[in-house]
Amino acid sequence: MLDWSKCPAVERIAEKVSGAWLFKDTRVPVAALFQNLEDGATVDNFLEWFPGVTREQIKSVLDHEFLTEMHKGLAQVEKGQTVTHEQVIRDLKSWLR
Repeated sequence: MLDWSKCPAVERIAEKVSGAWLFKDTRVPVAALFQNLEDGATVDNFLEWFPGVTREQIKSVLDHEFLTEMHKGLAQVEKGQTVTHEQVIRDLKSWLR
């Protein structure tokens, strides 16, 4: 599970959308971005469908997700665990979800 509290583009307010992580100053759940991308949408599609979200917010969210996944992989290597090419590909695919 990601620690979204460290991503400046999102917020969580208990009274908004059942406390889900949202793009800041919107009612658009962060999870909607990942679901739409997984379903084949582009960032431009998402921006068109959710006009309150900015390209900068999407970049920040994707950067946060990517860096978190990379840190997890590095932590495995530092612990002496072998990380295979297949694991990296699997993790990157999971990152896109």
